[in-house]
Order: sequence, then C-alpha cells, then structure tokens
Amino acid sequence: MQKKNATVHLLILDPSQNDAESLVSLLRNSGKATRAHRITSEEDLEETLKAGNWDLFLARDLDEEFSADDALAMIRRMDKDIPFILLTEQASRERTVAMMKAGAQDTVPFEYTDLLVLVVNRELAALEERRRRRVLESHLREAEQRCQLLLESSKDAIAYINDGMHIYANQSYMEFLGYDDIDDLICIPVLDTLTPESQDKYKGFMKSFAEKAEDGMTMNCTARRSDDHELNVTMSVSAATYDGETCTQIVLQPEHSDAELEEKLRQISSQDLLTGLYNRQYLMDALAEAISNAGKNNETGALAYIALDNFMSMKSQVGISGADLLLGDLANLLKEQAGDDLALARLSDDAFSLLCQPCDEKTMADHAERIRKAVEDHLFDINGRTVQLTLSIGVAAITENSPKAEELMARAHTASAEVRKLEGHAQGNGVVLYNPADFETLDESNSVEAIQKALEENRFRLLFQPIINLRGEGEEHYEAFVRMLEKDDKEVSPYDFLPPTGPSDTAIKIDRWVILQTIKQLSSHRSRGHDTRLFLNVTAETLQDKTFTPWLSVALKAARLPGESLIFQIREGDANNYMKQARDFTKAVHELHCKVSISQFGCALNPFNTLKHIDTDYVKIDGSFTEEIQKSDKAKEQVKEMVKSLQNNGKLTIIPLVENAGVLATLWQAGVNYIQGYYLQAPVPEMNYDFGDN
Repeated sequence: MQKKNATVHLLILDPSQNDAESLVSLLRNSGKATRAHRITSEEDLEETLKAGNWDLFLARDLDEEFSADDALAMIRRMDKDIPFILLTEQASRERTVAMMKAGAQDTVPFEYTDLLVLVVNRELAALEERRRRRVLESHLREAEQRCQLLLESSKDAIAYINDGMHIYANQSYMEFLGYDDIDDLICIPVLDTLTPESQDKYKGFMKSFAEKAEDGMTMNCTARRSDDHELNVTMSVSAATYDGETCTQIVLQPEHSDAELEEKLRQISSQDLLTGLYNRQYLMDALAEAISNAGKNNETGALAYIALDNFMSMKSQVGISGADLLLGDLANLLKEQAGDDLALARLSDDAFSLLCQPCDEKTMADHAERIRKAVEDHLFDINGRTVQLTLSIGVAAITENSPKAEELMARAHTASAEVRKLEGHAQGNGVVLYNPADFETLDESNSVEAIQKALEENRFRLLFQPIINLRGEGEEHYEAFVRMLEKDDKEVSPYDFLPPTGPSDTAIKIDRWVILQTIKQLSSHRSRGHDTRLFLNVTAETLQDKTFTPWLSVALKAARLPGESLIFQIREGDANNYMKQARDFTKAVHELHCKVSISQFGCALNPFNTLKHIDTDYVKIDGSFTEEIQKSDKAKEQVKEMVKSLQNNGKLTIIPLVENAGVLATLWQAGVNYIQGYYLQAPVPEMNYDFGDN
C-alpha cells in the first residue's frame, strides 16, 4: 500500500504531541514515507539541525516560549535550505506576508489538511529541484574544468570570440596563426586574421550562423598569420559559453578535399535507407534539441506519431517486397504532404513521425488531419494490386515543461493508441491530441470510478512476497500485495489512487476483495501440505468497519481455514490516528485466532506508545531504516536498540526492503527475526518460494 518514495525527514514545532502525530499521519496517508522529530526547545532545534539533513519544517503559530518566528530565524541564521511552513489558527494575509518576508515558504491554516498536503508536495518538489540544481552546478563546474584542460591540450586550433574579438585561444590556435602570447591575440579582431577577400565572406557567414544557430557550420577561407603568410583553412563555428558568458567557438583546420565526402557520410548516417526520410536517431536528436529550445527560448513545437493501421496483416497480403514498395510510396506521399516546414522521419516498420518548431499542437493536428485524409483517399498500386491504408496519429506539444525526448515520444505514441478507443474508430484512422490532464492525473471524481471499473472487469492481481526467518527456521510466511492493471497493462497499487481522506467504502471493498481472494488461494495452497501464513494489509477504513470481523469469521469457516494462518497488518500511522478502533480490531481478530502486525514502525514521534495500547504479535520496522543502516553507524545502533526493546516486549521483528546481502550481517547481529525484500524475491503471482534453502 505504501508508495515507493524517498523518506521525508520532517521537523515539527508543536506543543501538542497528538497534533504532531496527526501531521505525520497526514503525510504518510498522502503517500509519503515520513520520519519526524518534534522540536521541544531552542537547544533541541540547534542540535537537530547540526546533526542531520531535514526536508521540511512544520511549525504551529502558537504563543510559546520558543516560537515559530524564533525557529525560522535560527534556520535562516544557520543558512539551512529547509522549506518552512507555518500552520496558523486562522487565515491572515498580514501574518502570511510577514512570515514569507522573513523566509517562510507559506502559511496554511492548521485545519486545512487538504491544502497542507498540496503545499507540502509543492515545497518538497521545489526542494528536490534545488538539490538537483546544486548537484548539476557542481557537475557543470567539474565539466568546465575538464573542458578547459582539454582545450589547452587539444591539437585542434580552438578560440572563443565575442563581438568579433578573441576572448580565448588555445596554444594550437596561437601557433597556427603565429602568435606567442594570448595577450597579443586578444587585442586583435577575427577579421584581422583573414585576408581582405575572406573578410566579406566571413561577415556573411557569421550573419547566417546568427540566424540559423546551427552548430558545426563551416566555411572555407584564407587566414593570414602574424608573419603575413597565408593559409587556406576550414573554419567551423558553434555556440558556446566562456566564463559564464555566451560566445562563439571557432575551430580552424587546414582546408582539405574530403569535406564533401564527410557531408555525404553525415547525411547517410541520418537517413532511413528504405524511404530516404530521416531515421529514428536523427529524429530523436532533433526532438531533444527542440525540447531544449522550448526550455531556453520558450519556443513551442509539436510532435506527431504516425502509426499505420493493421500493417502486419497488410504485410502478409502483399509480402515483404510488396510492403517495402508500399512504404516507399507512402513515404513519398507523406513527404509531399508535409512540405518543407515539417521534419519527417521513419521510426520503425509501421511508424513515422513529424516534428515542427515553432508550431503548436493545434496546427500540428491540422497538418496531421490533412495527411490522414490524403492517405485514406489514396489508392496504392502494389504489383498490380490496389491497397488502401489508414493512419492513427497522436500529437504531443513541445513546451518549456516537456519531459525528455523518449518520454515525449511515448506521449505521442499513447495518443496514437487512443484513436482506436474513440467511438467508431476501432480500426484506427483518426487524430488525437495528448492532454496531460487526461493521461497523467486521477482526481477524486475519476479515481474511485477507475477502481470500481477495474474490480468489475477483474483487473486486480495478487502478488506474494516471502518473509524469511533469519534464524533459519523453516516457517513459510508471505505478504500479499494487490495490483490493479491500467489500460496499458501497467501494474499499479489501487490504494495509490485513493485520495488521502477516503472514500471509505472503496478502501473497504479493496481490502475485502484482497482478503477473500487470499483466503481462497491460501486454503488451496495449505491443502497441498504447506503450513503457510499470510500477512494481509488493512486500511484505516477497515479498522473502523464494525461489520468486518463477523464477515471474516464467515469467510474463514467457508474456506475451512484456521485463523492462525492470517496476520493482519496495520500501519503505525493508522493505529495512532484510530487508537481505540485499532485496539478493538486487534482484540476481535485475536478472538478468531488471527495474528496482528504493526508496519512502518518507528516513524511516529513516540512509536513505543502504540504498543502500550495495541497487543500486536509482529512489528515490521519502517523500510527507511533499512536504507539508513547501510550509510550510518548511528542508524545501526538505533535499529539494534529498537529490535532489543521490541523483543523484550515479546514482539517478533521484521525488516523489509532488504535489497542486497551487505545488510544481512548487521540485521543478524541486531537479532532481527524476519527479513523481506527483493534480495530474497520480488512479489510474484505464486507462493512458490523454497523455504527449505534457509
């Protein structure tokens, strides 16, 4: 049920531990793995900030000795990049303005939990971008240093120019033109290093480069050295930056006769041999450049993915050679329709692509519709046989917010596939625009509908992951997971589609479907001689459902399954938010001889308080600890202490997310009872793990 996200390390300033716990639960229920620390004093905050890295600070705006204003001032003084969100008692424009001027990211009324989740998501995303930018800036500095070393040691004659003046030249360039000192060359315009006949040619060439901005443009000219000796050279130019300023890089090489051959080779490498159109590699490079231009210059563009409908059956009718003729004729027709404004490429046997910039998706859709109609109306003559083709075309916009080239191509491909889902277009033959809002978001109005439809269409799947006794005892335990198949057969957790606050009946439906199906499978599995037990996750909604345990009793009797074979797993956050209901639930399932486990343990501000009220048999420590014990000795000791305390209280401990063998020695020394993770086995549809090997 938990999404695989990076753990959010959260600081909370709130005099009420219960309110602080509710904030932790709110974030966990919104899909964020959360580890929190509640600040109790000025000294506590200072030590905490020095001791670790934190992702978020939530502060209540209450009149306390150590206030939110004091905390924000300390974060600013220590120059920490921690998003600070003030939780007010009521909305106040003046207070918001004052806090944001002081350095806070936002203020949110404490009761507006839905707004708080959105603000937290925004600030965490912004923090991730800032961290990524800092890493990239560091890489950029290193790359610039490496480039400088390469420039200085390069045998090619390379210089950087700005406004026609040299601002840098490497040793090879100075030797090429006969200069000993860079200071002498910096005072000289590029024009003065060319013969009078080449100067006008150079001016026209640089004007053309400024207009086209095509890196690698070349010009043959005559250079004049400092000793007035003349050399025939090829000058190539590219856009560059030097010391953070935009400039132009020029490379001088002795003129050679194979330039025409090189140009032909370059053209051949970018062509599809069958159709003469651009090939996939060229198109993907051009698309990447278009996305870059959209980001730098805010210049929109559009991409069309053109799929040939029913091409494989057509190919079987006309044969391989006939299909090649058909593709050649189609390419000519597409080229004629596309004109010079659109870059046309062949991507694969049955797919072509159009790229245009500047352009918008509506204009591209008009182009696509014109092309679709022309192909539909055209009769192809293949070896005396008339063949008709139709196209399904998907169009995706290229904007400053576009993803990488591969993902943008996937968007256009997705839109192309959507044509067949339109009414009356089961065989394709249409144009669809990709709308990110339709394909990438699920809100409360349609997420529940999607889950309900998946249940009705039997698009739910169960997966089982073994939980292994680290002490080598041959017990058979699995945890059951549910996955929902989306339209493209991609597996997702249906719980991820539920909004953080419900709706309760949908969560209960999923829980009951999972429990009923696992009971059936477990009963069949145990009938073959396996003494297997299953961990089943239940949501907060099921904890509050008073009809659940009577229903479970009937289901167990119908399947003739002993209650001890099921272990119901409750998330720590749900147990704290619904302490009374969780206590009653635990008592009721224990009466049916079922066991209980607390998962995601250790993330609450006072985790052991939960165990005072809920009589759990197993405790699964939160997966974030598994990651941290591989990086920090302090985390190792923390886990050892936690395991020792749990076992002293009679609890069996489980460590999840074991991804490699390196962590096993630490877990063994800590005395952990059970482990689970991809190192042992990924979740699979069958309960087929060989526990005898352990």
